[in-house]
Amino acid sequence: MGYLTVPGDGGSQVEARLHKKQVVHYLCEKTTDGFFNIWLNLELLVPLVIDCWIDNMKLIYNNKTRTTSNPEGVETRIPGFGDTKSVEWLDPTQVSEGAYFKDIATALVNIGYERNVSIRGAPYDFRKAPKETYTSNNKQPVVLVAHSMGALMSLHFLQLQSQRWKDQYVRALVTLSGPWGGSVKSLKVFAVGDNLGTYVLRESTLKDEQITCPSLAWLMPSSLFWRPTEVLVQTDKKNYTVQDFQTYLNALGNPNGWEMRKDVEKYSLNFSPPGVEVHCLHGQGVQTIDTLTYAAGKFPDGYPGFIYGDGDGTVNMRSLEGCLLWQGQQRQKIYHQTYPTLDHMGILRDDRVVAYITGLVSKLSG
Repeated sequence: MGYLTVPGDGGSQVEARLHKKQVVHYLCEKTTDGFFNIWLNLELLVPLVIDCWIDNMKLIYNNKTRTTSNPEGVETRIPGFGDTKSVEWLDPTQVSEGAYFKDIATALVNIGYERNVSIRGAPYDFRKAPKETYTSNNKQPVVLVAHSMGALMSLHFLQLQSQRWKDQYVRALVTLSGPWGGSVKSLKVFAVGDNLGTYVLRESTLKDEQITCPSLAWLMPSSLFWRPTEVLVQTDKKNYTVQDFQTYLNALGNPNGWEMRKDVEKYSLNFSPPGVEVHCLHGQGVQTIDTLTYAAGKFPDGYPGFIYGDGDGTVNMRSLEGCLLWQGQQRQKIYHQTYPTLDHMGILRDDRVVAYITGLVSKLSG
């Protein structure tokens, strides 16, 4: 039986090649001979140089074609399709800060699985991976292991396949911290950015790149999970709910954010079951943003306060538990396991989670 790992938002290495006519800072390179690692590359995420990184990594939205593209003079590619290294380590230099699926892959190797044969990586390209992994493993169906937004990518992929295809090629879907209904934290990122968990980087600096990504719009709270009466952003002039995203993003000076949300909302509103056995694992009991609150006169340029609720520090509990809505909607079983005080990224390194996955291997292989 093969395992296919599906990374989350920011969970794939990205390489870039430059042939730019102008740059934002004299320290920035205009041209490169070949492709270089741009994500995750810690050497590029330092003061001054990070301005170059943002200018190269941001996306340009086209309102007519409803698509995004790289800035002029920037080519990007996703390396290592089928190779586990590209999802085990976000930083090719394999420094500890760049570890991603490493612990899970190592645990599977320790019980007899083989990298790039029975364990493979799918950095956001599903076109061939499940079938290829099936063929290279004695025609045994594949287990998909997806983290964070990779769970949404996996769900969308499975919704597009026939039941016959899924019965033949997919044994189960294991999701880690799946944001099934989106996350209120995305509204905070649109407002002030996110420092990716490090105090070295300024949220406001990273925001310039983050708000250009349609994936952030995809992760906005879904109207299937939040009621239209629930306040998500509180200000002295207006309270914003799931019905007010256009007004909210326009107030932030980001009309393209709303255009991107319109493009991806259809994926959020299609929550039909995947049609395969699901193992839904996530943390709980970690303070997670439920509401943004602005003092009088501070919206939209000030920094918000937060009202917290339950979740994994990134995704709200109601969203993490979205997989339970499929119970009774498909013939395949839905298994649900929570881990107290386990946060969104910690789930990839937690011994209990690794043990669950390796135990599942033994059960399904038997």
